[in-house]
This record gives sequence, structure tokens and C-alpha cells, in this order.
Amino acid sequence: MAEAVQGLLAGPTGLGTSAARLFRTALAEAGLPSEAPAAAPASAPPAGQDAAAGPGEGPESGEGSEGSSVVVPPLYCPDAERDDPALGEEVNNRLVEWAEEVGIFQGRLERLRSHNFGRLFMLAHPDTDDPERILIAAKCGLSEWAVDDHWVDEGEDTSPELIGSRLAMAHAVVDPVRLPARYLAEFEDLVRKEPVLRAFRSCLDHLAEIASPTQVARLRHELAVMFVGYNQEAEWRGSGRTPAVWEYLLHRYENAFYPCMVLIDPVGGYELPAAEFADARVRRTYLYAGTANVLLNDLYSMTKEDPTDTNLPNLIAAEDNCSLQEAVNRAACIHDELMHTVEAECALLSAAGSPALRRYLTGLWAWMGGSKEWHATSPRYREAPVK
Repeated sequence: MAEAVQGLLAGPTGLGTSAARLFRTALAEAGLPSEAPAAAPASAPPAGQDAAAGPGEGPESGEGSEGSSVVVPPLYCPDAERDDPALGEEVNNRLVEWAEEVGIFQGRLERLRSHNFGRLFMLAHPDTDDPERILIAAKCGLSEWAVDDHWVDEGEDTSPELIGSRLAMAHAVVDPVRLPARYLAEFEDLVRKEPVLRAFRSCLDHLAEIASPTQVARLRHELAVMFVGYNQEAEWRGSGRTPAVWEYLLHRYENAFYPCMVLIDPVGGYELPAAEFADARVRRTYLYAGTANVLLNDLYSMTKEDPTDTNLPNLIAAEDNCSLQEAVNRAACIHDELMHTVEAECALLSAAGSPALRRYLTGLWAWMGGSKEWHATSPRYREAPVK
């Protein structure tokens, strides 16, 4: 496993302290913390020993699959820049109203409200206090979550063999299909009946109100990549095959948080130039950020998920024949290594890029801090596993 992980995490070498100072200066100018909090140790603690909490931080714990308390060590990640409870509540209330309107999460709306997704997007987009702009990002994010919560984990029929066809229909909404007129009515009838499809159509229509066609196209692309990841996960479920850790990390590179994070600039009211957005080094950096954040999700969501679900700690425990606590510590180290790579690359790119790129990378850093705060506090990850 170590060689495969090292290959995935291979990042820059010889980072100059001047570039690091430039990125920290950019963060400070934006009002963001210029240092991430103390993190877990660079290597996993010995068997049976919990990672020590950093100064001023306590570990998160929950019941793991072994039936004993499993501690998530402090993670290398910035804190949230701002916390505006009133703004988060306003976005959350509007988001639940929209969910009811399009029909997702029927019968689960109060549970949805308690998860407080509006707070997530308030925390993740600190460069605007416009509830409508934040709400548009929240609608897109909730549509993505609805795929998982309706078709994969909790819907009336989550059969793995259905996911490919369903995702094909979702993509036909996301990147609008052009059917001959005599057949289009049948597709539209399906969209009217399927809440997840209605949600995607609605959220993209709202996004087009604040985003350029190029920015909307960026989200379409990231959703297509995410759908590939969902199909990969469906294959594991359908076949009963347990993926290797390296394969799961590849999966998380595709099924990550980047479809949410790609909206950083339209929500902020600017546009990262196409040449910089498409630059290979910029792309690697923001995809690593999305991967790191979804691995954080793996760690915080263990208490919610069924112990048999596929996540990084469970796979490491099985592959390395170690305790779940040791696996959690090792997964935290992978997260932290990715975060150090993101930080280092942001420093170099900020020094060489445009003001828009510096603003974008600052927003990327802020997004991860806001997401960490939400994961640590949302009831979504404090409730009993869904059977």
C-alpha cells in the first residue's frame, strides 16, 4: 500500500520559504488564518495508542465497527474564517424550502433541516454575505448529496444495477440532451417524475443566474467525473468486491468535494481565467484539496455509516490487518499529507499567478476550513447509522 499511496501523494519538493510567506500573506490580507492548526503526528501512533490532541484541540470520537471508542486525531486543516449563524440559518431555511419544492428528501425534510447544509455553505464561502449566492451553491451541493442519499444509501431502491442508468439520466439533465422531438417528451416525463433530476435541472438554472457559461460548464464536467466515481462504487457493491486502498484513493480523487468547490469563484462574484483554471498544476492542486476534504468526510462520517460501508479507515484496517484506531490514524496522516501538498502548491502558484488565482486559492483554503467546521458540528455525523 505504501508505494501506491506515495505515488498518489507525490507533491512538490524544495518549496522556498519566500513562496510560503507570500501565500500566508495572501491569506492574511483576505482575513484568513495564515497557519493551519496543529495536526496529527507525521506518522501513525503505535498500536492501541490514541493520537495526542494539539494545543487547544480535542479529538473527535465515536463508536467504530469494533464497538469501542475510536478517536479521530486533530487534522491539518485551517479553521473556518467566519461563522454567521443567522446567515447560515437563513440559507438553510431557504434550502429546505427548495428541497420540498423540487421533491427531494420527501418525508425527511426535518432531518434535512437538522443537518444544516446551509451552515456548511455559509462557512465555506466567506467572501460573500449574500444569502442568495450562497443558496445557489447550496442547491448544487444538495443535488449532489441527493444522488447518494436517494440512489445509493437510503432510497426506496438502491440496487447497484440501477445506478448506471440513473446517472446516465442525471447527466442528460446536467448537460442537456438533444433528442428528436418525438422522443423528447418521454425523457421530460421521466424528469417530472424523478426528484433528483428535477433538483439538478433547477440548481443549474439558478447557477446560470450568477455564473458565466464557462463556469457552468466547469461544474458540468466535475459532475460527470463524480458520476464515474459513483459507477465505480456501484460495481463494488454489486459484486461484493472490496477494493484495494490504492483503488479507493483513486476513487476518492474522482468522487470528491470538487463539484462543490468549483463554485468558489462564481459565488465570490469573479471568474478565474480559463488558462489558469485549466493549468495542470492548478488542477492537481484543487483536486488534491477536494480529495483531502472527502477523506476528512470519511473520518467524520464513520459513526453515521454502516460498519460494512466502504471508507478509507475500514479498508486500511482490512488491508494492513490493524485495529480500526490504527487505521484511522493512518487515514488522518494521508489527509494531512495531501493538505501539506495543497498548502505548498498554493504558495508557489500564488507567487506566480494572477490576482484572480491568488483569490481563488485563498477561497479554496477557506472552503476546506469551513467544511471541517461543519463536519465537526453537523448532526448528520452524530446520528445513528442508517440501516
